[in-house]
Amino acid sequence: QVHVVESGGGLVQPGGSLRVSCVASGIMFSIYTMAWYRQAPGKQRELVAAVTSGGRTNYADAVKGRFTVSRDDAKSTVYLQMNSLKPEDTAVYYCNARIDSLITATQFWGQGTQVTVSI
Repeated sequence: QVHVVESGGGLVQPGGSLRVSCVASGIMFSIYTMAWYRQAPGKQRELVAAVTSGGRTNYADAVKGRFTVSRDDAKSTVYLQMNSLKPEDTAVYYCNARIDSLITATQFWGQGTQVTVSI
């Protein structure tokens, strides 16, 4: 059975930092692309950052230079380090594990962790 569990969300002041973590069990973690998405109230879910099995990363323009995604395959964990946080970063952050084949894609989602940036 696959479990994807995020942790580390919370309330932080503008300009502050926060690190969220995601542990994925029940899958061969090392071969999955791991990604962080977020969804703010009234908005669609959007990709924030991703790291491939080979360690390549990509980021949404809105977070480039402020957020860093990393993975520890030995711990089946992906991290999102968020610095210089802004109120517009407030959202529920979701972890996604995805692997593509020639025929289809398989992906798993966590339940999300709330990040609130406010005074």
